[in-house]
Amino acid sequence: MSAPGGLLGLALGVGLLLVWRSGRRAPQRRTERRPGRRQQLLSSAGLTGINPAQLVALQVALGLTALVLVLVTTRTVTISLVFGGFGSAVPYLLVRRLSARRRADLREVWPEVVDNLASAVRAGLSLPEALAALAVRGPEVLRGAFARFAADHRSTGRFSDSLDRLKDDLADPVGDRIVETLRVAREVGGSDLGRVLRALAVFLREDARARAELETRQGWVVQAARLAVAAPWVVLLLLATQQQTLAAYDSAVGTALLIGGGVLCFLAYRLMLRIGRLPQDVRVLQ
Repeated sequence: MSAPGGLLGLALGVGLLLVWRSGRRAPQRRTERRPGRRQQLLSSAGLTGINPAQLVALQVALGLTALVLVLVTTRTVTISLVFGGFGSAVPYLLVRRLSARRRADLREVWPEVVDNLASAVRAGLSLPEALAALAVRGPEVLRGAFARFAADHRSTGRFSDSLDRLKDDLADPVGDRIVETLRVAREVGGSDLGRVLRALAVFLREDARARAELETRQGWVVQAARLAVAAPWVVLLLLATQQQTLAAYDSAVGTALLIGGGVLCFLAYRLMLRIGRLPQDVRVLQ
């Protein structure tokens, strides 16, 4: 092969090699995994020190404990399995209750947070300074989150990344909206931030007042439904102290009756909750 042809082939080979290597080394966009449902529930309940695996382990341990206790007391496998299932559900239900209570508490204090931010902006403070000041002047329940934001911003100097960590720490839909409003104001600027924050505070107060009234009226219905669902199983546990009852539920008919009753109670309770459920804010700005 002539020298020009060899050089042309060599150049073509080097070019193809560079194209192939650049394709393999091209930076790939990493997509962050959204936290699972249990992790979101734990975050919204304020239980940041517990992960979903630990919650599952606690459910299994409590379920086994309830199963063993009922089995030792009644010596009936069927009834023991039923109350073992109830025991395993207790930690998850408690976390859900803590989440609902924390969200209700935050709903009451968010207008105060927005008022403090609006006052700080009107006084000429920068947005990082306004958020950091909430660690001292803000509501007690949120001071820890804003103190961690202030420390993170002082150490990194990256306002957007600190806002992302603050959102994860707050784990609340209203907090997401406030954080994203501040992010947009920081990036695009504008003199209407104080007016927007004041309007948001008025809206949050009206929403909290209306929701509190609805939840008060709904509370007695929910409590009555919970009592209606729990009553048959409490009666079953009391009847389990009699030998005739134990023998009846150890049979195939008794087992089928327990399964059917459990399914019906679960479906009726879920249907009641769905019919009476108030619309909840969803975290769409994660």
